[in-house]
Amino acid sequence: MHHHHPTIRLLPFVTLLFTTTISSTSTTTVLALPMTSSTSTSSNNNNSKFSFCIDRGGTFTDVHCVLPGDGTKQVVSKLLSEDPLHYPDAPTEGIRRLLNEYSSKGKGSYPRGATIDTSEIAVIRMGTTVATNALLERDGSPMALVITKGFRDLLEIGNQARPDIFDLTCAKPSLLYTAVVEVEERVVLNQYYPSKDGTDGTDGTEDEQQQQQQQQQQQHTIVTGLSGEQVRILQPPDLTVVRRDLQRLKDEQGITALAICLMHSYTYAAHEQAIGEIANELGFAQISLSSQVMPMVKLVSRSHTACAAAYLTPKITDYLEGFLAGFDSALRDGTVPLTFIQSDGGLAPWNAFGGHHAILSGPAGGVVGYAKTTPSDQPVIGFDMGGTSTDVSRFANGTYEHVLETVTAGVAIQAPQLDIHTVAAGGGSRLFWQHGMLVVGPESSRADPGPVCYKKQGGLLAVTDANVVLGRILPREFPAIFGPNEDEPLSIELARAAFEELRLQHCASSDSFDSTTKTVEELAYGYLQVANEAMCRPIRNLTQMKGFDITTHTLACFGGAGPQHACAMAKALGMSRVFVHKHGGVLSAYGLSMADAVQEMQEPTAQTYQEDNEVFMTSMEARLTVLATKATAALLQQGYTHDQVVMEKYVNMRYEGTDNAIMICYSPTRTYQESFVEQYQREYGFVLEGRDLVLDDYRVRARVPGATPPSAPPVAAKSTPPPARYQHEAYFQDGWHTVPVYNMADLEPGHSMDGPCIIVQAISTVVLEMECRAVITADGDLDIAVETSLTKAAKKEDDTAAEIKEDAVQLSIFSHRFMGIAEQMGRTLARTAISVNMKERLDFSCALFTANGGLVANAPHIPVHLGAMQSAVRFQVEYWNGEGKEGIQEGDVLVSNHPQLAGGSHLPDITVITPVFHKGKVLFFVASRGHHADIGGIAPGSMPPHSKCLEDEGAMIVAFKLVRDGEFQQQGITEILKSPGKLPGNFGTRNLRDNLSDLRAQVAANHAGIRLLHQLVEEYGLKTVDAYMTFIQDNAEIAVREMLKDFAKTNGTTAKAVDYMDDGSPICLTIEIDPDTGSAVFDFTGTGPQVLANHNAPPAVTYSAVIYSLRSLVNQDIPLNQGCLAPIEFIIPKYTLLNPSSDAGVVGGNVLTSQRVVDVVLKAFSACAASQGCMNNLTFGDDNFGYYETIAGGAGAGPTWVGKSGVHTHCTNTRITDPEILERRYPVLLREFAIRPNSGGAGKNRGGDGVIRELEPLRELTMSILSERRTLHPYGMAGGEDGATGRNLLIKKNGIVVNMGGRCSGKLELGERLRIETPGGGGYGTPEEKKNPE
Repeated sequence: MHHHHPTIRLLPFVTLLFTTTISSTSTTTVLALPMTSSTSTSSNNNNSKFSFCIDRGGTFTDVHCVLPGDGTKQVVSKLLSEDPLHYPDAPTEGIRRLLNEYSSKGKGSYPRGATIDTSEIAVIRMGTTVATNALLERDGSPMALVITKGFRDLLEIGNQARPDIFDLTCAKPSLLYTAVVEVEERVVLNQYYPSKDGTDGTDGTEDEQQQQQQQQQQQHTIVTGLSGEQVRILQPPDLTVVRRDLQRLKDEQGITALAICLMHSYTYAAHEQAIGEIANELGFAQISLSSQVMPMVKLVSRSHTACAAAYLTPKITDYLEGFLAGFDSALRDGTVPLTFIQSDGGLAPWNAFGGHHAILSGPAGGVVGYAKTTPSDQPVIGFDMGGTSTDVSRFANGTYEHVLETVTAGVAIQAPQLDIHTVAAGGGSRLFWQHGMLVVGPESSRADPGPVCYKKQGGLLAVTDANVVLGRILPREFPAIFGPNEDEPLSIELARAAFEELRLQHCASSDSFDSTTKTVEELAYGYLQVANEAMCRPIRNLTQMKGFDITTHTLACFGGAGPQHACAMAKALGMSRVFVHKHGGVLSAYGLSMADAVQEMQEPTAQTYQEDNEVFMTSMEARLTVLATKATAALLQQGYTHDQVVMEKYVNMRYEGTDNAIMICYSPTRTYQESFVEQYQREYGFVLEGRDLVLDDYRVRARVPGATPPSAPPVAAKSTPPPARYQHEAYFQDGWHTVPVYNMADLEPGHSMDGPCIIVQAISTVVLEMECRAVITADGDLDIAVETSLTKAAKKEDDTAAEIKEDAVQLSIFSHRFMGIAEQMGRTLARTAISVNMKERLDFSCALFTANGGLVANAPHIPVHLGAMQSAVRFQVEYWNGEGKEGIQEGDVLVSNHPQLAGGSHLPDITVITPVFHKGKVLFFVASRGHHADIGGIAPGSMPPHSKCLEDEGAMIVAFKLVRDGEFQQQGITEILKSPGKLPGNFGTRNLRDNLSDLRAQVAANHAGIRLLHQLVEEYGLKTVDAYMTFIQDNAEIAVREMLKDFAKTNGTTAKAVDYMDDGSPICLTIEIDPDTGSAVFDFTGTGPQVLANHNAPPAVTYSAVIYSLRSLVNQDIPLNQGCLAPIEFIIPKYTLLNPSSDAGVVGGNVLTSQRVVDVVLKAFSACAASQGCMNNLTFGDDNFGYYETIAGGAGAGPTWVGKSGVHTHCTNTRITDPEILERRYPVLLREFAIRPNSGGAGKNRGGDGVIRELEPLRELTMSILSERRTLHPYGMAGGEDGATGRNLLIKKNGIVVNMGGRCSGKLELGERLRIETPGGGGYGTPEEKKNPE
């Protein structure tokens, strides 16, 4: 008979708590606690009845119960979430057992299987992971998407970006819907719509002219939307057609859940409502209208959210039905309140608990729990470590941090949620060894087979095993439920043997790993350090990224595995206080007893904020009051009273022209504008002068505050030492120690313990590290003071110290830290930039370099920036230190963009480089490169399709000091950016304001990197940091050499390939590999001469394309740095396409030729078929604005995968603007954005399809397109067929379609449309039908 049994989710149990036989695992602890009888959400608490709070987790269900009486008696119980042999539903069983045990009716009065009589129950509150798990496992209800015609594939394309840029398969999360219904309906915002007489009908024959005039005279209805925007109804839906389509969907596919998402329905919802009514008449069980689920602008996120609601709500409803069936009717009719905690930390009645609000229901209770119970004047970081993942969050000044848009399991959800960051590192995370580095996770050993120490067949080495081997988990405190018959204790021997095997395996293979010095314990301890560092990263992001100082926070730690790691992590983070609540193991359930009841209401708007306009302010107050009244009414209906309700009013504000809205809460002491400016300044480091403030949404949050547990008065320290149960051998940072083991049951308030020691709590084990001191508080919690590492760094600064030897553990940790710094620079840049390119499309990269300009770590958003910046940094170092030059001083910031002379990529990519000084010497450099929307040149957007030389493409900067002695050189840089305007037919920058703001943002990003580097040096000492910068480059070099050696073994030592640009220019590559050393020569001899056009590519582009290709082939998370290119010698003949003269045009080289270089490298390695091989660069604009986007296409198929459709491939990964934002901000109508069927090449594995994007200007605009693969097909491989070529089509007013070619620029008139069809990917392997010709 097979049981599910405890996995690692909540670690050690105390043996004496197992009250029943193990087959129906359950543990119960009784605690006497003072509880307030406050008149808050616990007001339904009736003294003669039981109150239950239940957290149903993936592995365990925790029940916290207040027993009848004065509220001081509380019970905590824990049982398996799934145990079908013994009970159908864990929460119901947990309630039944406690009632059975403690009811005044006597034991046994609640038999198993009978409907539970609720007369003794006051209230039930629950948190559940049902929705999260259904989303992660894609196990929701079959549903269909109903969407505006032209957008059937919008959610599959999403924002075009692929989650992992180096994954050649372009794996994307699967979609939630199984069918799509397109509705012929369309509304558009009226602001840019041309007036009737603005067009002239002179084209075509007289008949056509008459038709056109009639069409123009058809009056469109214009209505005012919910947001106050004028909406023009171009086409109402034909409801008879809709009814027919929905009926067919129901009959033929049996689908009963619908998500209805129409363009601009956030402001005009009438069409959605009409379709919803029909669906209701037809008997669809679950209908989610996007306009009701979340009326916020952004079609993609709103549709994803509506889909999540339709997909998950039936799952929750089923669960609720099952739960309600176990009780009498009092739960259903509301006599006994049953509430659920939502993602925002508020309680909602069971019948209002929708799928999209339930995603974070599991961890939300824990956030409330630590927020209410951690006594602290400091801000608190919550650290909840479970079996497979760890959740971190932050709580400060008595307010929860909410975010309005998050991505969970690949679905963008728009709903207020607690800002919880999850990392795939937990007790069950698996341990690996890769290229001389220790790697933890993200894979998990799960409950079955579990870690090695569980003694199951096929156990996998995990973090838990490391804790067991090091004596940090005590097998004797665990029940004997392991092994094949579930009757043995945890096994230290098996875990040790597994580590020993790992140790011997790698003694042979690696130089940095010396078998004589690394013992099993050192190896296991090393893995713990690496796991801790992985969990520290999100904590750093939550604090430093938002401008908070991490060392001023308290670490509140809960969850089963957390207390074993918390002290070590606090040390690593420089935090001096750790707090472990006595209910730490079940804090999520306990937190529910203190949660607020919440009702949210919000609606969109589009207004300019005018503080001094009385009419505006009055109307704003009025709209908030209407929402507040609605929200209050909903709470009154749940039985709360008016005087319990606390109202929070918010407006969602942003600067005009930016996309960073901040929710600003009403404050009695200052205006919304003052609050906004202060928060913007703190988060972004600057404010924008002279910009209007725009309101996007009104929101209210009505809440009935939950109880706060009273805290006992402080107690005096006890002079007597606490009693230890026994001594135990455990491993700490300097080796084995014999340490005392304490049990909480023996300890009293005022007792204190010094580390190293181990404290056993009811449901988890606390490992107290060296230099830590724990005190038992008056409430019975653990308050731990931690000595931080900053006091020790001073010793390391001694330069006479012995030479630093490379250590695999430190290498893994520094790899995390360096990458973390580059990532945080990137986040700062995305936050502080103004232009859509950097803020929304993330068209930038940040990196760190050694003093001589060698790349150490790079956080790539765009692969074409990979490794390319180091030539830029090296050039500046040589230039400023050259003869007669002034050198680089402290307070200088350098800027350049020249592709051929200064190591740039193309002119719009401007690189900002800042030296990092220490005691007057340059130690490192940090740099950021971003794509500016316009820097002058012959065409708006600075991406001219027809440029013939570099000066056509905009301003050129070889070397300039953007900041000198700390002063921003605004005048100097302005002159440079304006300079192309002096040339005939050329122009200076068209958007100086954005250029300057974005350059300042790049300076700020570099500044953030410097701050973090200084911290790192302070922590580890300069010599160590410097040494590891070199080691990490060596490590990447080893990885690439190994890959090249492996390739040579299987495919021979030479590889050749050639592919062509559409103009016929060949790109030739011959690769020679030395099978012994793994060195390689990449020889591009044979490549065509440079062209009188703009698809010449400077060498930096070829280096990036090669690094990207190699990193994708290694298929392992190696750091991207100088080391990747060390094994490779490049031969790129001068004045060819890939090494042009300094005056040649290159704007297309970066975006088109880079893709072809990757095609050639992957072809030489026979890795996979060609992807679309293009970025389809589209710019449009007029004298007032410029807009730039790149359009996705098909990905190539490979030996084991089918090509993905509608995704960005290889050298780019920029996001595309949401359709609603596009139409709200620019005068265009997006007619279609869909996957282009059958454009991928046939094969055993088909290539991915390209997309169709059709735009119609609403006033005369210049549109330019720069594209490739319009003539020559993306290649298939191994018998697979080629992908389709792309087409750029102009659809004229009279319906005539004109093919415009791969590079074109021209004015589009009203009524004309530009239709771009992007190339597909090649197929792989001979297609089935070809194999056996008749």
